[in-house]
Amino acid sequence: MTAGSGPLNAGEPAPADPAVTLFAGPAFCLSDHSGDIAPGSSHGLFVGDARVLSRWQLRLEGRRPEPLTVQAPDAYAGRFVLRGPAGDSLLLVRERLVDAGMRETVTVRNLGRAAVECELKLAVAADFADLFAVKDGREGMAGVEATTSGGELRLTSCADAGRGLRVSASGDPVLAPDALTWRIAVPGHGSWSAEIVAEAMVAGRWIAPGFERGRPVDESAAARRLSAWRSAVTRVGAGSPGLAAVLTRTEIDLGVLQAPDPRTGQPFVAAGAPWYMTLFGRDSLLTAWMALPLDLSLAVGTLQALAATQGRTTDPRTEEQPGRILHELRLGPDSDRALGGNRYYGTVDASPLFVMLLGEAWRWGAGEAVVRDLLPAADAALDWIDTYGDRDGDGFVEYERAAAHGLVNQGWKDSADAVSFADGRPARTPIALCEVQAYVHAALLARAELADAFGDPGRAAACRDRAARLRAAFAEAFWLPDRGWYALALDGDKRPVDALTSNPAHALWTGIAADAHAEALVARLSQSDMDTGYGLRTMSSAMAAYDPVSYHNGSVWPHDTAIAVAGLLRYAHVPGAVELAHRLSAGVIEAAAGFGARLPELYCGFGRDEFAPPVPYPTSCSPQAWAAAAPLLLVRAALGLEPDVPRGTVGLTPRLPASWGTVTLSGLRLGAATLRITAAGDAGEIIGLPAGWRRTGA
Repeated sequence: MTAGSGPLNAGEPAPADPAVTLFAGPAFCLSDHSGDIAPGSSHGLFVGDARVLSRWQLRLEGRRPEPLTVQAPDAYAGRFVLRGPAGDSLLLVRERLVDAGMRETVTVRNLGRAAVECELKLAVAADFADLFAVKDGREGMAGVEATTSGGELRLTSCADAGRGLRVSASGDPVLAPDALTWRIAVPGHGSWSAEIVAEAMVAGRWIAPGFERGRPVDESAAARRLSAWRSAVTRVGAGSPGLAAVLTRTEIDLGVLQAPDPRTGQPFVAAGAPWYMTLFGRDSLLTAWMALPLDLSLAVGTLQALAATQGRTTDPRTEEQPGRILHELRLGPDSDRALGGNRYYGTVDASPLFVMLLGEAWRWGAGEAVVRDLLPAADAALDWIDTYGDRDGDGFVEYERAAAHGLVNQGWKDSADAVSFADGRPARTPIALCEVQAYVHAALLARAELADAFGDPGRAAACRDRAARLRAAFAEAFWLPDRGWYALALDGDKRPVDALTSNPAHALWTGIAADAHAEALVARLSQSDMDTGYGLRTMSSAMAAYDPVSYHNGSVWPHDTAIAVAGLLRYAHVPGAVELAHRLSAGVIEAAAGFGARLPELYCGFGRDEFAPPVPYPTSCSPQAWAAAAPLLLVRAALGLEPDVPRGTVGLTPRLPASWGTVTLSGLRLGAATLRITAAGDAGEIIGLPAGWRRTGA
């Protein structure tokens, strides 16, 4: 993920305790396998980027029940099955639902014949600590006021009276400032249950939970949202059982990672669970791009949310600048210290990606009024590229942080050691990344196409001219003829940073790479120091800084490999490109099988000849948005699917791996059209093209 969290210059998420994660929208809960939230851990219930429950421990007769299993068929709901202390006949089941708050139903079953009387106690505490503080192992905010009245336990932050928690329960518990206690009698072969509800207050407003007391889980708002999403999106199927399972998991995970923008009601995709359940510029934009075959509305919602938070002024604390697209939105009590405010703008690539996605959304059928409304934001983003992104007027976009707490590196590989020379020396800022120039090139061409569509031929010509000049300058400055790849970056002295990484594959994806260079690059990426057998390494194993267990210097990120595959298939005429694309695609799908069909954020970059299945990365988010969406980009690229709704064309040039069997897209909505696409190998069919539309690329 491109984690922008405190300390921001670290880039990489902090290790988390082994946990069961339940989440819906921006709320999430981390607990141990008994369902407990223990003080002093990173566990808790988090709402509004603050921990509203720091203790939630269930005890039977003062002792901890023994966990037997956890069942979590849905991202937002789980069942914790426990047995009582040795010698008794009691089974405890904790059924938990997280949706803007938390509901837990505790059932005590007596498996024996004799009645049992016992005390059940739930210890409760809140520290209202900022999410950053919890993740980094720092102390939470001091001072919590606890009161009991009206059948509720209320906890309020002494540092911020607008943050609070209220807990209520059935079963007539005895309330204390730190616990709820029941004295229960369970008949032989009988049961007893109570329902406990925790509701959070943020900014002085009680957040309505997405569930009703006593109602089934499938009636919760989270369940209804997911069901509605799955019934509305394109059905993507495959003959390969492995690919089919991955695509089903993709559909579910993208559904549960969504959150509605309160300003527009449109959905955007949060970056990943557990720590990144918020709007991230780069992550949300790339995820929305990859998810276009499923649902256009994610792209529209993401663009609208980011346009609403686009930079308006210059603020070195948050790195906000006019026209700059947001990196990260946070609402926690510690945001000012960690980020300089609740919005942080330290990303160099979100602005061109915004313009790229707007152009792509137009091709996929976004309405004229929607796109027209977003054009000023796209133009402001391009102005930022010219005014602030190109710091020295050399035509390339560079970055250098403006605040000590900001990210040292501001591309998608944003860990502090992510940009280094082949000999391991770190690059000095300002840094112009290879892939960022590729994104700017694509953004200019996208804006040119939009200018043509909206009657501005002068702007269209100017954008195309700038794109052509950038492509020529990129070839001259970044290509390393003696190495056979593009430089990772130009450093502060304009020296090519010569490490071989996955970044140049993004140049294939956007089309900035010259054909003469592409052939050599494909040959180089095909070698075993880059191809692990489970995807493309972020850095060649021949580089001095290579570490297969690092965040960005040798690990494998599924979204990165998917972008490489899309780039390779864009250059399908280059020898070896299709073969490598198929090999990388197969590797990623096979890797997913080792993670229960759910691709994680990243995994370690060992070769499959060393470890099979892949070695998990210890702090990887799962589910994570662009990892979840990566299989969709693999499928789209293999189909050669390029719709252009305004022109009434659908490009389809299948180059599917034989192992995938037949791939189908059913109910694909493109403007007013609803299509069915079927393909296998290099043959494909489109059913449902409206009159006047035509297929291209056949």
